[in-house]
Amino acid sequence: MPPAKVVVPAPELTTFFAELFTRAGTSAEHAATVAEVLAWASLRGVDSHGASRVPRYLELLDSGEANKNPDLRIRSTAAAVAVIDADRAPGPVALTAAADEAIARARTTGIAAVGVRRTVHTGAIGYYTSRIAEAGLIGIGFVAGMPNMSYTGVKGAAVATSPLAIAVPAAVHSTPLLDMATAGIALGKIAQFRNAGKQLPEGTAATADGTPTTDPTLAKMPLPLGGAKGAGMSLLFELLTSVLVGAPILSSFHSDDPDGRVHRQNALIIALDPAAFGDPAQFIAAVDTTLDTLKSLPRADEQTDIRYPGESSSATAQHRATTGIPVAAKVWAELETAAEKLGVTVPAPAG
Repeated sequence: MPPAKVVVPAPELTTFFAELFTRAGTSAEHAATVAEVLAWASLRGVDSHGASRVPRYLELLDSGEANKNPDLRIRSTAAAVAVIDADRAPGPVALTAAADEAIARARTTGIAAVGVRRTVHTGAIGYYTSRIAEAGLIGIGFVAGMPNMSYTGVKGAAVATSPLAIAVPAAVHSTPLLDMATAGIALGKIAQFRNAGKQLPEGTAATADGTPTTDPTLAKMPLPLGGAKGAGMSLLFELLTSVLVGAPILSSFHSDDPDGRVHRQNALIIALDPAAFGDPAQFIAAVDTTLDTLKSLPRADEQTDIRYPGESSSATAQHRATTGIPVAAKVWAELETAAEKLGVTVPAPAG
């Protein structure tokens, strides 16, 4: 039987992604940025937002849904606030720019918020908040996209599986990183269950009319995490991002707007400088102490480790950095097809 996964060294896989995007028509700089964000997700075990997304990004670029040569423009009327019009740039390009802009402004103002309008698929937003945390600041990110999730009391898709990410700098421990969707399961995960022929967990997905199902072949949309709580979070994230930057998605989608169903996403990236609140070294030391305290608490089950958000994915990243990144055979076949079409050399799997 052919292997279920192909394992590729992390640096070679990242370079491979970048070459695919460059040959697809993006600049080398933008290609490297998109490749880094997707490889970061695969490295940390967030496979639904890693290598499996490369073929889709290539489709978005080929169809013109994503702009190969976007003209990103920054507008600002306050020292701590900016809005980036992404001109349909791939999300990794737009949100990396937003994170860097937020870092630069927060170093001066103590806190900065950068909105992003008109981008296309943001990828794993934990990357951008982690980037802020690596700079010694606290990163917070919200994203809103196309309605693809149910809402309490509504028939069919009503709101988006809008994610939230928060990253806090630490010294001894790996970065505490909360990266979650407002859905009980990501769409990419549903596809993974479908490809693996496995049943979905109860209460995570529904058919097109909103009927809960565990059959991944029937599942058309995720259900909100925590029912009305997840649905409410998604709605508020739409207000905090899309509506705030003057690019509403939800109201446009559910109207007769001819552009209402055009794929797009918006975001809000926030950076807080601990130095504006007190001694930053003392803060970071206290973060480590807090994590130590949590991990030293009595276990409810001796067989289960006590872990903080981001700890498991960080350990996965360390392991995969050494052993290579596993890519599902189906995804690898799609990447090989894309490489042949674009004239890109496919990297050799790890030995």
